[in-house]
Amino acid sequence: MTVTATRPTRADAPPPDRPIRVLSFSQRLSRWDLKLSPYLYISPFFVLFAIVGLFPIIYTGVISFMDWDQVRRSGEFIGFDQYAWILTQPKFWTALGNTFSIFLLSSVPQLILAMFIAAMLDRHIRARTFWRMSALLPYVVAPVAVGLIFNALFADRSGAINGFLSLVGIGAIPWHVEPFWSHVAIATMVNYRWTGYNALILLAAMQAIPRDYYEAATVDGANAFRQFWSITLPSLKPTLIFVIITSTIGGLQIFDEPRMFDQFGRGGSAQQWLTITLYLYDIGWGEWNFGRAAAMAWILFLIILAIGLINLLITRSLVRDEGTRGRQLSRRERRALKRAEARR
Repeated sequence: MTVTATRPTRADAPPPDRPIRVLSFSQRLSRWDLKLSPYLYISPFFVLFAIVGLFPIIYTGVISFMDWDQVRRSGEFIGFDQYAWILTQPKFWTALGNTFSIFLLSSVPQLILAMFIAAMLDRHIRARTFWRMSALLPYVVAPVAVGLIFNALFADRSGAINGFLSLVGIGAIPWHVEPFWSHVAIATMVNYRWTGYNALILLAAMQAIPRDYYEAATVDGANAFRQFWSITLPSLKPTLIFVIITSTIGGLQIFDEPRMFDQFGRGGSAQQWLTITLYLYDIGWGEWNFGRAAAMAWILFLIILAIGLINLLITRSLVRDEGTRGRQLSRRERRALKRAEARR
């Protein structure tokens, strides 16, 4: 009786019946290209952002804790004194209230009107391309030009709007005197520029919704409003979150429209339409106190971050997930889809 000894094999060694595959240089290069090319394609944006975006943010955060001298490029560390000074200024709270007032008067009507325009452009109308391009034209106009035109329209004595109101028997509105009416005028400028832009973003999301949903709803007898409420609006949840957050950022950083609302650009004689960015600009380039301006910029950043998170939570709770692309259809909807396919 003979005993044959078998050589122990390593656990990581390939099976003896499977040949070892050696990759050529071109195959390894192809694998590297598959793994690294996505990062190379997106790297220019992050490199550019690090230079013109991330570095100024860090630089601003550093000098916000210093009594900074911009000429000598040096300063003394003073901690949170700049933040404490800003928060104790009544002018800051006036600017903050004006900013929120203009933001609400512009963002809420803008979102509603953009949704309505997008829903109309999503329907079968003639010359759809013409109307879609027309909706984007106000966004192309320079903000300074928009400010000059609307400043003439909202002039207190010789403005076209007050002239029209006098024709219909309504008294002239003091657009540059009363805070509320000045906010309405500035919000009108903002809505003029950004409503069409947001409408086209919402329109692109509407066109990505499968048409079978609407056909099934039509078979079930749902009218146009019911289809919009139950299919279109829930399906726009990711796009609505994007539009709301970008509108929040832009609305709280508003600068061009209030600066061009009169010839001085200081927010009014009694700070009627003074915003945070106008106040920041005045402190930085008017008083040459860049430490306080940097601290105010960071306060504005924290406010925008907080409001953006609140908007995100509210939007997620109000807009349901029904109608989104990956959800399971109910039995009734599946039957309606089959009936719609049978009618084709």
